[in-house]
Amino acid sequence: MKNIYDCYTLRNGLKIPCMAYGTYKAAEGKSADIIGDAIKAGYRYFDTASFYGTEEYLAEAILKSQIPRKEFFIATKLWKDEMGYENAKTACKKSLERLKTDYIDMYLIHWPLPEPGYKEWRQLDQETWKALEELYEEGLVKSIGLSNFLPHHIENILKVCRIAPMADQLEFHPGYSQEAAVRYCQEKGILVQAWSPIGRTRVLEAPLIQELAGKYQKSAAQICLRYAVQRGVVPLPKTSSLERMKQNQDVFSFELSTEDMYRLETMPQCGWSGEHPDCKRVPAQQAE
Repeated sequence: MKNIYDCYTLRNGLKIPCMAYGTYKAAEGKSADIIGDAIKAGYRYFDTASFYGTEEYLAEAILKSQIPRKEFFIATKLWKDEMGYENAKTACKKSLERLKTDYIDMYLIHWPLPEPGYKEWRQLDQETWKALEELYEEGLVKSIGLSNFLPHHIENILKVCRIAPMADQLEFHPGYSQEAAVRYCQEKGILVQAWSPIGRTRVLEAPLIQELAGKYQKSAAQICLRYAVQRGVVPLPKTSSLERMKQNQDVFSFELSTEDMYRLETMPQCGWSGEHPDCKRVPAQQAE
């Protein structure tokens, strides 16, 4: 991968850019301006979700850019209260309306459980996945996948699916790189994408990250993003700063050594969001 326009190939042959712009909280001012800046900065792969409330602003920013829809790769996700066969079909159609498009490049189930301790998650996930398969076959979505699904959740899908998941979004960054889940996905041909690829302040201030930033003459955030790129993981960074939008793309001009990659992979846990699909959310201060 030499720039953000280089692509991975999903199991169905669809090309997907190796870096996206994450739109979570990108329209808090009820404005498309920040997403518009991301387009100006060069991003063409945008990650959104019904839960984010940014789909309509992404549509507005794309329209204002006057860049053809086909130049963009749009991924969105159905939320916990949109799970189930009929609900998923309805949710997709609503996302299409908000995005003002007749197809979605990638459609994902946001979480495997609607709430911690939910007993019937296996059946619910399978029913939801069946809906995604049909949406794919209808051409409304070009690829289908998962988000926050761990190996045991994915195995449940693989037992019954006609079309295997093509991607899985996971919290992934130095200090919380979910080695078992990443290895499982990559062995199964499921592309891993990283939400929160830069982690949090504690990650950026970690002594090892600071050391490597000095060694490679890059920012702490660039070290984290380069780590994902070298692991074959698609980072989904988010920022409201145009300068950092551009800086986050500058991770293809250097390479972390094998030794430094091992050090990053074995960092003590830090920067975890406190989110786990099977458990109640841990407050951030306790998680870190």
